[in-house]
Amino acid sequence: MAYSEAKVLAGGLAHIPIIIGFIGLIQIFLRKRETASPSLEKISTQGITAGNASKAGSDATSRSTSNTKASAPSRPTKKAQHANIPVNTYKPKSPFVGKVTENYSLLKEGAIGKVQHITFDLSGGDPQLKYVEGQSIGIIPSGTDAKGKPHKIRLYSIASTKYGDNFEGNTVSLCVRQLQYEKDGQTINGVCSSYLCDIKPGEEIKITGPVGKEMLLPDDEDANIIMLATGTGIAPMRAYLRKMFEPTEREKNNWNFKGKAWLFMGAPKTANLLYDSDFEHYKTKYPDNFEYTKAISREQTNTKGGRMYIQDRVLEFAEEIFALIENPKTHIYLCGLKGMEPGIDEAMASAAESKGLEWSELRPKLKKAGRWHVETY
Repeated sequence: MAYSEAKVLAGGLAHIPIIIGFIGLIQIFLRKRETASPSLEKISTQGITAGNASKAGSDATSRSTSNTKASAPSRPTKKAQHANIPVNTYKPKSPFVGKVTENYSLLKEGAIGKVQHITFDLSGGDPQLKYVEGQSIGIIPSGTDAKGKPHKIRLYSIASTKYGDNFEGNTVSLCVRQLQYEKDGQTINGVCSSYLCDIKPGEEIKITGPVGKEMLLPDDEDANIIMLATGTGIAPMRAYLRKMFEPTEREKNNWNFKGKAWLFMGAPKTANLLYDSDFEHYKTKYPDNFEYTKAISREQTNTKGGRMYIQDRVLEFAEEIFALIENPKTHIYLCGLKGMEPGIDEAMASAAESKGLEWSELRPKLKKAGRWHVETY
């Protein structure tokens, strides 16, 4: 259904008095609510002030500016942190053409499926395709679809830091699982994921982007980072952890992470744990700054005797997680299949309840404060 601009404008103006009055009622309700719930007020008000560090670099538009006026004194320095994030340097109609430098399996013997680590050379771009940790790039598969049209672009979370796996700032890496599903008794392979998993070093590839500001890291060296990932949702987390704990990264960034990073990683089998040896190394080298908790569904059991999923680990460590959340410098990152969200929400709700909090109220406050970051697909 189409609407003319005149009708939309007239309708919008007619509702302004009602909207203003409604907002006033909400503000009164929230003030009463926060007064009645000191612990929730502590998390939400402190978090909004400190959390705006990432809000300036989020996908929020001007619609969110009214939410941050209360913390105006901290905005000038915080906003500058993510002011120059590259976005859409290359668009679908004029993609960058890179070359594959490596493509290798991330799985161990006995694993389920096919997951590859793929790196592309970004040299020679004009302008240079640059990105930061937490962003995504688009891939345009070669060939055409059944109708003879070019394949649609697919977005993938970047698994490398802005300096790349070679620390030279001219590559980008992805962590890709081949999509497979059954239809009418046949196994269907995902178009782009299969294309990427099978691509050979030296081949050219069309890349767009980068895109996304939702998953950016805060610049604060003392921040706490809780990461919840399943499968290839580990991609941005791998980039974060390399930035935090790889010596060359720390030197290049002049950024020495001093907070606590806690990764909750979900996988069906031990052989499916991605980048596991790297994370175990960080855990050994930085025991005071890094926790690594695994949920291996087909090999571990939860307290009820069922399969161990990432939400079960959240419940298991609820006390420690919410102690961190009470700190306004704590950010939570969630990445993986969209189906993981309900389970995480349920676990967070149970954990919050044990602290006398309502997760349905707390999560929007964390989101508004720029401390709750979600990228699911």
